[in-house]
Amino acid sequence: MADLGRPTKTVEIIQKYNFNFRKKFGQNFLIDEGILEKIVSAAEVTKDDVVLEIGPGIGSMTQYLAEAAGKVIAVEIDDQLIPILKETLSPYDNVTVIHGDVMKTDLKKLSEEYGDGKPFKVVANLPYYITTPIIMRLLEDDVPTKRITVMVQKEVAERIKEKPGSKEYGAISLSVQYYAKPEIACIVPPNCFMPRPNVDSAVLNLDPYETAPVSVKNPKFMFQIIRASFNQRRKTLANGIAGGGLGIDRLTVEEVLESLGMPKTVRGETLGLTEFAKIADALKEH
Repeated sequence: MADLGRPTKTVEIIQKYNFNFRKKFGQNFLIDEGILEKIVSAAEVTKDDVVLEIGPGIGSMTQYLAEAAGKVIAVEIDDQLIPILKETLSPYDNVTVIHGDVMKTDLKKLSEEYGDGKPFKVVANLPYYITTPIIMRLLEDDVPTKRITVMVQKEVAERIKEKPGSKEYGAISLSVQYYAKPEIACIVPPNCFMPRPNVDSAVLNLDPYETAPVSVKNPKFMFQIIRASFNQRRKTLANGIAGGGLGIDRLTVEEVLESLGMPKTVRGETLGLTEFAKIADALKEH
């Protein structure tokens, strides 16, 4: 039975292996059984699922996943943790631990080799410093996924879920919402981790769309436009794009905006995916 969610058990394992937390890996182990259960519940893991876990740590959540899922493939970057995982996960014959960097691992190949080619349910307690790159990799790189359930900084989860017009709304909101529907499952306070982070965390569900919510001829170009428009928030959209190194001048953007019935002084933070798709298509044709 999964017992690593208890703080005493985590301390016991850490001391036994003389484990040192490495700041460069952003390690914060979950020590709350209730939260571990909530994460597995939010991911809706069943025996039909192949779960990809990123950063299993000492295996606290992996144990819960192993009991709920058909198979679990856990990718861990820290070589210190591999022998620990060998011990803590020894009761589970449906878990495969891979020592590697998830940003450099061929995830499609993992699915084929260890997961019968099934789409993953991704479950992870993500390090804060690399949250966005990992999420975007999962969404952009055609990784076969059914649902992504990740622990992230609360502020990041809220930003991802934001709508146009708010202060927190930005390029990451639009980027994630193009690929998936975000929902916050629960908020997690710092005392649920060892060591304690300085901020609240949140469990975020991302359900990938089969078809993107907007039609755009060149998504990559649209995201270049989006990033340029948010690089300097105080600027108008036209000035932001003109200064974004895309070789597009301000007058061209203003002409396109007028042709679409938008004011020349519009700012990026007031626009949604539909408007950015129209602007990107019109700029490509101009």
